[in-house]
Amino acid sequence: MGRLKKLKKIRLHREGTHILVAGLLFFLAINSLVYFCFDCKLPFYLLALVSTFVYGLMVNFFRCPIRIFGEETEKIVVAPADGKIVVVEEVEENEYFHDRRIMVSIFMSVVNVHANWYPVDGTVKKVGHQDGKFMKAWLPKASTDNERSLVVIETPEGVEVLVRQIAGAMARRIVTYAEAGEECYIDEHMGFIKFGSRVDVYLPLGTEIFVKMGQLTTGNQTVLAKLK
Repeated sequence: MGRLKKLKKIRLHREGTHILVAGLLFFLAINSLVYFCFDCKLPFYLLALVSTFVYGLMVNFFRCPIRIFGEETEKIVVAPADGKIVVVEEVEENEYFHDRRIMVSIFMSVVNVHANWYPVDGTVKKVGHQDGKFMKAWLPKASTDNERSLVVIETPEGVEVLVRQIAGAMARRIVTYAEAGEECYIDEHMGFIKFGSRVDVYLPLGTEIFVKMGQLTTGNQTVLAKLK
């Protein structure tokens, strides 16, 4: 299947369909109840205002902008998520590589797009899921102690890149679309994490890093690094 044909061209992510429909029906029902049960309409107006604000946050959370990288992707690593860089350091990766790697971590707040993109072109070598805790996603131990999913991608040049989706204090579900053995490309969705979370990218030592601590990232747009 061609690269462009595999793009998920949706404005609201499919992961939010059931939640948004259920939320809309709930807010309509509770607002209607208050409207017909009280002669004074002030409680209804206040509730309607709060309901609109909360539902707006829900819609904002599940938005899914269509993004095309549009540049040469050879050896390029793009940000897999919207958010802020909270870690750029050399660490010991003990789950798959069992050696030293450069870890770049992106923290996603509840106001960020929560779709995750593949950071590199290549072939998915491994997909795994590990149950765990739900600590705050920006804490260092979240990478090893929180519930998480692992995706290992081998680039056309034979370089392996590990991406770890990590649940946070509010995130209770990690969705991973990647399947071992399939080809994957920048511009495609790798998964989705619901309600506040983090994505770690593990790169080989010697990789040229283009981002710094505190920098804001845009998924599938910001260039994180260039592989050797």
